[in-house]
Amino acid sequence: MQECPPLSPTRKAEFARPGRRTSGPLPWLTAVGVVFAAVQLSFVVPGSGLAWDETVYVSQAGGNAPPAFFSAPRARGISYLVAPAAALTTSTTALRVYLALLSAAALVVALWVWRKVLPTPVLVCAGALFAGLWPTLFYGPAAMPNLWCALGALAAAGWAARAMRGDAGRAVAAGAGAAVALVALMRPADGFWLALPLALAAVLVPGRRLPGLCAAVIGGLLAGCVPWTAEAYAHYGGLGPRLHRAGEIQGGLGWNLAIDDHLRALAGRTLCRPCDIGWENPATALWWVALPLLTAAALLATAAGVSTAVPYLFLVEYAAPRFLLPAYALLAVPVAEYVAYLFARTRRARRPAGVAALTLALTAHLAVQLSVLSHVVRTSHATAAEFASAAGALNRLGVRPPCVVSGDHAVPIAYYAGCASRQTDGHDASITPEELRALARRVPTAVLTAEDEEPPSGTDGARVVPLPFGRGPGPQRTYLLPGPATGRTLSAG
Repeated sequence: MQECPPLSPTRKAEFARPGRRTSGPLPWLTAVGVVFAAVQLSFVVPGSGLAWDETVYVSQAGGNAPPAFFSAPRARGISYLVAPAAALTTSTTALRVYLALLSAAALVVALWVWRKVLPTPVLVCAGALFAGLWPTLFYGPAAMPNLWCALGALAAAGWAARAMRGDAGRAVAAGAGAAVALVALMRPADGFWLALPLALAAVLVPGRRLPGLCAAVIGGLLAGCVPWTAEAYAHYGGLGPRLHRAGEIQGGLGWNLAIDDHLRALAGRTLCRPCDIGWENPATALWWVALPLLTAAALLATAAGVSTAVPYLFLVEYAAPRFLLPAYALLAVPVAEYVAYLFARTRRARRPAGVAALTLALTAHLAVQLSVLSHVVRTSHATAAEFASAAGALNRLGVRPPCVVSGDHAVPIAYYAGCASRQTDGHDASITPEELRALARRVPTAVLTAEDEEPPSGTDGARVVPLPFGRGPGPQRTYLLPGPATGRTLSAG
């Protein structure tokens, strides 16, 4: 593994206009960040509600409901990140604006780290390519960890590249370690797969051994995993049992070729589990297929990008576009170098047809991304509206805080209703049917079921009421367990 050599004076000149002094990257990168934030605030934030996973993370820090059950694979990093906003307000819009602005600023900082390695046009192009992907735009204002893993990975690789280019000061090593720690805090597994190629490069590349960088990367990984490891010993009996339970919840980690699943999910599926859908729109994945052909340069970023993608392409049996955001952020660097080089060569050779073709291709790519983004936003808003509608029905039936919701889609609906969620089975099991029934004698308790489900255990004597959840999969009726909730006679309509 070897980092790309410094750009020669001839090649640097190809990225700049002759006879004109190039400005620093910060104004240009800031412009990318401003556009990134503006698109989020204009197209993603308005009217959005919290998705299932988001309600889990936000409820840990405040928000609208008591903390939801925190399953073994999850890490606390995103809950820490949203805590300042969630502690001050329950407004989803305010939280979205906070995250949109923060993610835009973080993108600028992550690209800024690379300023001593790559010229401004490459950095701007990398930022625009990554920020223009629909998963990046959709998850920018989301209370989800994946984009933050991506930005941390981009910064970590930038610091490591600087160290390998001769900038071996303590601040550089510390920056790499801090960035890896951020990724590990958000998702420990992502932190491991990022740290692996960076640490190997620091000690194995001939003529550029950097034990200080290796120590900083490994130290950052360990530091970021501390909260997750502490919880493992506090609640699971150790690191091994928690890893085993996390693997069970994710369907069992092992050899699972999921490349085709990720290809199909790019059409607008935020989660493809099981991914047995058809490949309805191959055009949405053309850019993804082209990635291997465009990543021959900037080998450290390429190696780190490939490494962060390995578990999701080959070890997990389902797909979600957000899983590959760290890989996309890292691979944007070599792709941008290649695109900027092509633009510079065609302009220098005075080939307007070539410039026009490249511009058209990038414009078409962006159009596809925005089209898929529009579809995903509509679907997400519709789902959140159904959660809110079901929660409102429960509130009208007397299931109001303090209250408990269990059963089908209980986690997000409980959050919207201001209730605690408690499950008697499945991945989030945290209470027995008998304990749930005893709890219902003290606080209003509802058990949600889908239309074709049998009455769950422990619902004898419960009042059954239809729920207005729309036509999609989800709870169609609720069982109000004997207790405070059954004294109400209001309808759910």
